[in-house]
Amino acid sequence: MIPMVDLKAQYLQIKDEIDQSLRQVLDSCAFVLGPNVKAFEEETAAYLGVKHAIGVASGTDALHLALLAAGIGEGDEVITTPFTFIATAEAIRYVGAKPVFVDIDPKTFNIDPDAIEAAITEKTAAVMPVHLFGQPADMQRISAICEKHGLRMVEDCAQSFGASIGGQQTGSFGVSAGFSFFPSKNLGCYGDGGLVTTNEDDIADKVKVLRNHGSEVRYYHDVIGYNSRLDELQAAILRIKLRRIDDFNHNRRRVAHLYSDLMADLSVTTPYEDGIGVHVYHQYTLLTDRRDAVMQALQKSGIACAVYYPVPLHRQKVFAEECAGLTLPVTEAVAARCLSLPIYPELPEADVRRIESVIRAALND
Repeated sequence: MIPMVDLKAQYLQIKDEIDQSLRQVLDSCAFVLGPNVKAFEEETAAYLGVKHAIGVASGTDALHLALLAAGIGEGDEVITTPFTFIATAEAIRYVGAKPVFVDIDPKTFNIDPDAIEAAITEKTAAVMPVHLFGQPADMQRISAICEKHGLRMVEDCAQSFGASIGGQQTGSFGVSAGFSFFPSKNLGCYGDGGLVTTNEDDIADKVKVLRNHGSEVRYYHDVIGYNSRLDELQAAILRIKLRRIDDFNHNRRRVAHLYSDLMADLSVTTPYEDGIGVHVYHQYTLLTDRRDAVMQALQKSGIACAVYYPVPLHRQKVFAEECAGLTLPVTEAVAARCLSLPIYPELPEADVRRIESVIRAALND
């Protein structure tokens, strides 16, 4: 069986360091907002090139608190993409705002800047671009639109840790950003974890208070907050993995490029790289008109595959009323044809070639 991601293979490579670090945390009995969380925040801020990085309990919480601390709230509209995991829109709803879904670029699958500008109303307060599958969104154009219209930009970087544009890391363009450390992510922990980044002192201060029950001084509560602190054990794991993130991402790109080279002559559309941003391939997602046949062939051969995402957010039941009649043709066409293949840094070349051969046979059948 070839899985979508092999977490054990990565763990075995760094097992001694992980186990030693976890034992040190257990011996210290400092489990909440301890020294590893503080060190990880400092190390991550330095890596991402931001002033502040604040660890939180999950990627969803990171987006929620990033929006809340940025002043987005009741009655606001936030323009975003419908081709993403639902956490993007959930976070917008959590703060009382309305997600406004617009269409995507057919090559990158990221939000279309032209569609953003067309959707701006007097209620628009922010734009939330998603760096989908590890491909940076068009930040130059989106930033210009936000500046022109006085909008806040909050980045969804759940899938893009280590991706960059012109040497600048995703998560450093907006007023705030949210990252996820779900185990399958490029930088993943062994449970849930997240991070808010910002260059604004007041946003960082608000997130630190909000993540800790609205408290800056113990047992003194200034606002209603949340229990959303990054766990010390997870921070210890993430510190070890952070030292290797560039290698991890390099090897993801190696696997992705091999896939694309091998399938260059097939009737599929392989992932696009715009040459501006560095794609870190959280997912390797292609388009094919024969998705069902390819999926069946892969599954029959013991090869995992997945559809991210089969139902765009504007077609989900939870948004049925507010999105009634909304048609987003590019998003809908991509959702009907997309298929993600196994990708992780340790995926052997022989397995990539085997996967390609199964796809080739399915398409030629």
